Amino acid sequence: MATFTYMAKRDRGGPFSGELAGDSKAAVVAELRRKGFTVLRLEEKRSLPNFNEMLEASKRIKPRDKAVFARQFATMINSGLAVLRALYVLEEQTQNTRFRKIVRAVREDVEAGSPLSDAMAKHPVAFDRLYVSMVRAGEAGGALDQTLQRLAVQLEKDDSLRRSIKSAMTYPILIAVFAILVMVGMLLFVIPIFADMYTDLEGELPSLTRLMMGISNMLKHYWFILFPVLLLVAWGLVRLKKTEQGRRGWDRMKLKLPMKLGPVIQKIAVARFSRTLATLVSSGVPILQAIEITGKTSGNSVVEESMVDVKESVRGGESIAKPLSRVSVFPPMVTNMISIGEETGALDAMLNKIADFYEDEVDASVKALTSIIEPVMMIFVGGLVGVIVISMYLPMFNMMNLVK
Repeated sequence: MATFTYMAKRDRGGPFSGELAGDSKAAVVAELRRKGFTVLRLEEKRSLPNFNEMLEASKRIKPRDKAVFARQFATMINSGLAVLRALYVLEEQTQNTRFRKIVRAVREDVEAGSPLSDAMAKHPVAFDRLYVSMVRAGEAGGALDQTLQRLAVQLEKDDSLRRSIKSAMTYPILIAVFAILVMVGMLLFVIPIFADMYTDLEGELPSLTRLMMGISNMLKHYWFILFPVLLLVAWGLVRLKKTEQGRRGWDRMKLKLPMKLGPVIQKIAVARFSRTLATLVSSGVPILQAIEITGKTSGNSVVEESMVDVKESVRGGESIAKPLSRVSVFPPMVTNMISIGEETGALDAMLNKIADFYEDEVDASVKALTSIIEPVMMIFVGGLVGVIVISMYLPMFNMMNLVK
């Protein structure tokens, strides 16, 4: 129950304001009219969120939660449960409190007569365009359970791909963080000890030693400037990445990363494109809408931009494969298979085969990449520590001359 502030007036007399609690605006208006008031303005009173509400709002709805929701929803509908009854059950068993509130809101809208897809569209944080479009197609075609099954498979594939990449990159990232901490620790605590030893000695120190001592002094005496500057630069890069131009530049740069990172990112983009488009086409979503949604949900601006040309090509009566062949992200094998799928009328099946192939390729490439990155990171850590140690021990070789 919410609290509403209102301005109203009686048949005789000027306007007045007040507050009234009610389940909805309509209920409050009905109550005021029952008392003989004419409502001039009505607004819900906004209160500052408490800590629990802020914590709940910050909870992330994981892709796994969305996939489980779609899978369970499809199973219930296939078993003969009505949509509304299935939503009641899903609301009760959803663990994520934020997601549970969204499911409750969807259930209330459906209970009030709204279509399921329209109710979901009000909550893009949980149900994106892909989700809503497939549910809408399922409702229109009378095959909501089958559509939700396909959606669950799509979400589970995406989640599996994301998890494999994260697990493969966790170890290298930990090593990189460890290397940076070791380097900073040595610069702050080890080098000053050697620096004190060398201050009493006359003579010129090696260039590498002077460089390390200079970096150490900067970290020791100007850390309150350096660390905020680094944080500011990192914040600026994140903000730049969120802009349209920055996102395009970042997505293009990712495809050209060395050490086979670029090809892996390319394969991920192709796999996700193929799986999403196949799922939409097989669910009965109109082809132009399917192409647009695929671009918006691809996660890569290069693919998204290519979908604009594809959409115009299809609208003009041409094929999907022709404009894709002009985009470097899509290998010739992909465009040729799509062309064959269009000619044979089995585009969704061909796209699924492409997605299966590239998902397997991503798994193999990620494993190979991990085996390459691990020794490289170990060499990197050893190199950092080695440079610092050598820079401090170089003067030792000339120590006797300095003492004399």
